[in-house]
Amino acid sequence: DDPLCQWAQDHRETYLAEMLRHEGRSDFAEYALCPRCSTAKAEHRCHNCLGGGELLCQSCIVAAHQQLPFHTIHRWTGFRFERITLKDLGLRIQLGHWHGPNRAICPLPQAAAGDDFVIIDNGGVHPVHLDYCMCGQGGHPTVQLLRARLWAATTTNPRTAASFSVLRRYHLLSFESKCAALEFYQSLAREGDNLHYKKDKDHYHEFLRMTRQWRNIRMLKRAGRGHDPAGIVGTKPGECALLCPACLQLGINLPPNWKEAAEEKQFLYTLFVALDANFRLKRKDVSSEERDPGLGNGWAFYCDVVNYMEHVKKHWDDKQERSHCVAHDAVDKPDREARGMASSGIGAVDCARHNMKRPSAVGDLQLGERYLNMDYMYFYSTARCGLLRFFVSYDIACQWHLNIRTRMAKYQDATLTLDGRKVVTYLVPKFHLPAHIEACNLKYSFNLTRYVGQTDGEAPERGWANANPLARSTKEMGPGFRRDKLDDHFNDWNHKKIIALGYAMRKKVEKAVPEMVETRRALSDLNESVASAVVKGWTEMAEKWEADPTAPNPFETLRKDQHVAKVRAELAAEAAAREAAGNEEEDAVRGDMHVTELIAMGLQLEDQQRVLGADIAATGLHPTDGQRRAMTERTSKLRRKIFAWIDIQHRFFPALANIRAREDEARARLAQGQSVPRVLVSNIKLWLPSAVGAAPGPDRLSVRMQKSISMHEYRLRVGQVAEALHNVRRQLLVRTHLYHLKDQYERGVRANMRSGDKIAALNDQIKRAAAQYRVARNALVTLGKELNRDEWEWTFRHLAEEDVRGLPRAQMAKNKEPREMSWIWVARGQDATPAVRIEWAKTRARAMRWAEEVDLLEEEMRRIDQFLRWRSDWWLGRVGLRGLAEGPQREGETAYTTRQAAIQATLAKEFRNEWEGLDDLIKNGRAGVVAGEAESDVEEDEHDEEDDSGEEEEPVPISQKTVKPTYVDEVLDM
Repeated sequence: DDPLCQWAQDHRETYLAEMLRHEGRSDFAEYALCPRCSTAKAEHRCHNCLGGGELLCQSCIVAAHQQLPFHTIHRWTGFRFERITLKDLGLRIQLGHWHGPNRAICPLPQAAAGDDFVIIDNGGVHPVHLDYCMCGQGGHPTVQLLRARLWAATTTNPRTAASFSVLRRYHLLSFESKCAALEFYQSLAREGDNLHYKKDKDHYHEFLRMTRQWRNIRMLKRAGRGHDPAGIVGTKPGECALLCPACLQLGINLPPNWKEAAEEKQFLYTLFVALDANFRLKRKDVSSEERDPGLGNGWAFYCDVVNYMEHVKKHWDDKQERSHCVAHDAVDKPDREARGMASSGIGAVDCARHNMKRPSAVGDLQLGERYLNMDYMYFYSTARCGLLRFFVSYDIACQWHLNIRTRMAKYQDATLTLDGRKVVTYLVPKFHLPAHIEACNLKYSFNLTRYVGQTDGEAPERGWANANPLARSTKEMGPGFRRDKLDDHFNDWNHKKIIALGYAMRKKVEKAVPEMVETRRALSDLNESVASAVVKGWTEMAEKWEADPTAPNPFETLRKDQHVAKVRAELAAEAAAREAAGNEEEDAVRGDMHVTELIAMGLQLEDQQRVLGADIAATGLHPTDGQRRAMTERTSKLRRKIFAWIDIQHRFFPALANIRAREDEARARLAQGQSVPRVLVSNIKLWLPSAVGAAPGPDRLSVRMQKSISMHEYRLRVGQVAEALHNVRRQLLVRTHLYHLKDQYERGVRANMRSGDKIAALNDQIKRAAAQYRVARNALVTLGKELNRDEWEWTFRHLAEEDVRGLPRAQMAKNKEPREMSWIWVARGQDATPAVRIEWAKTRARAMRWAEEVDLLEEEMRRIDQFLRWRSDWWLGRVGLRGLAEGPQREGETAYTTRQAAIQATLAKEFRNEWEGLDDLIKNGRAGVVAGEAESDVEEDEHDEEDDSGEEEEPVPISQKTVKPTYVDEVLDM
């Protein structure tokens, strides 16, 4: 069934034979005379005309190609075909006479360029005979060329032109493949002569100039500048940039009463923008603004270069504050990649939700990612839009925005300001945020910020991925040429985004509505699992934090548990203070080791013993050679470490040496009568203070151990048991998320096996954390009795197997019996632990973000439809604005406006058809119904989290999703 294999097996020989047959005269070999005139010898054929290569005489082939002057002709020499141009055959192209019965006849023709004219077309580079009309009918030579759909390389005595067709072809090809003009031109030159094309006269520079002019005129034409009485010189900044129909456009797609909207609906009229810099799009220090000023300064996406550079020069020496967060090389080490470059990259402001470039919001960077550059683009892009609220995404927003109003005041520029009434929220893109410090992860998170929906802030990165292939050619360009080309490609990027909005919005809604329903259910289930008074308190806490970020954060642990590392640090600091004061205990130090270090090392060895024992057991009865070797090496290494530690321990507690000696003697006596296996390294007794306290009377009394030493272990054990319980909770939360992802997004055997492997590995980690908890708690039982300390008992209870289960994903299981929350999630009596609060806050945030996303998508679809209708009317309003135009010119202008109006109206209609049924989907989703099913009819997917085997029940998903989300909330550490 494979067409390629079938062709290779059955038809390849035929294809090769037919290709060789075309090298000869084929079916026309038997005709000596031209079949059209029957008088002259038939020896010419066209390479492009359809018909199998009909042979014609010279006069007939020229007559047949009077309107096809760019076809390739071959002449039969008697043995083979050789190429010959239509110019050599005598064809002349007459301009200025394209209508009427005698359209090719001019009484006063004048040969162009001394009869040495070249036209570049899709078929190659063609030398031609070209005649201008000098009888007064044709007009200026360049106009005659343009009316023949030929673009002159110069306006004075042109010698080269390009067809509209080839310019359009290269224009579109450059958008799709990012190929350079040189590569495209060389492919055309090889069309004409693949052997000597480099020896022929090169017209590349003329072609390059014509492509620049073509891009510029096409941009102006599409912006309606040909219909404006002010003409091209009246073009305003950013006027040629394609606008995002889904974004807020003042006076175009906002409702008349948008400023009076309720506070909870104001986010629908908030502009989302994203800033970023790109250091791939550099420019070498070649040419200059004087030699290459560009053809459209500030007309599209680039800022006006004159005003921009004046700002840069004026504030170049302003000191930039250092980062208080993570190091950002582009800011802190700006000269690293800037040597020898006139521009080290570009910065831009994009539409953050729809991935489109904003007008007058792109600028060159001179030395890294300096605030003065990014400030200009940000202020210039947002200050004049007339809106009051903004969400601003920037990967260094945490440091950039701190003194932004101070810098704004210093600039003293009316265009670089923000109205004091505007509400601006600064955030860090989701992908970049994990690299920031913990405080930034809470303060600048899209996931935790209200009213942002599912915006991720990574829009510029997607745009850069499209533009980066241009870097190879644009880095060698002059400043103006580079700006013109990037402007053109950014416009095409916006164009492709616009025409895809219909499909894109439908897919987003179809994804967002089920997620909204599911996350609301998850929040409802969790609310029912926690006391209503507790939920009320959490809700008040979350709402206060959302209104005032300085209030306690519901996503943050307010009470920090004493984990082992922190306890060790405290013990070390206390010991150092005692030593400095000269009142350290007598037996606390031996050599260069303190007793607290000894106990901490003992706890580590105990953990390693337990892990090694579990790993050996996991290898089963028939381990492989590799497993056996690895276990042997780990066992030997740990045995050596334990014996070395025991030697030090005996220096602190000599009586332990006697206890171990008696144990060895007892084993030796037992071995005399029977075979006794060697003590496994995982079973070697470490005799920590807790073990001594639990030992029989004689052994316990023989070891002189002060209570302060037991207290050291007690404090370490409290940290250890807290850390182990934390790990149990965290891994259970991760397992819940993995179950959810597996149910909703994994399809196929391979994907399900991979997910199953991950869950199985996670179950092992949960078991090990639970085992560590039990060992540490048992030690606390002994130490607590000795030290008369019992305050830990209610917090750290006995951990049974059935206690190790995740948070309930629904209040009712499938057997309709209530599911109680395990004590591990409520560790302080009636008060829920931070783990539950954080999970609740995250669940609430997810539900709110998806509900906001549905609201935003609904509003954006309304905006898009209104924008396209407005744009259609705008084009119709261009008709007749330039009253001087008449005749064919007026007809052409009118035809273009009606065509553009029809395009906008057609898009609007197609989008409405694409979105048919989405209103009902959204309405049902808000009512808790998805895909026509009532919520009560949708079976909740459940996992028996109490079963450590990792087995789960077969879920019934709410919707059949097939695409995994690009971003999944990470489980925050508690």
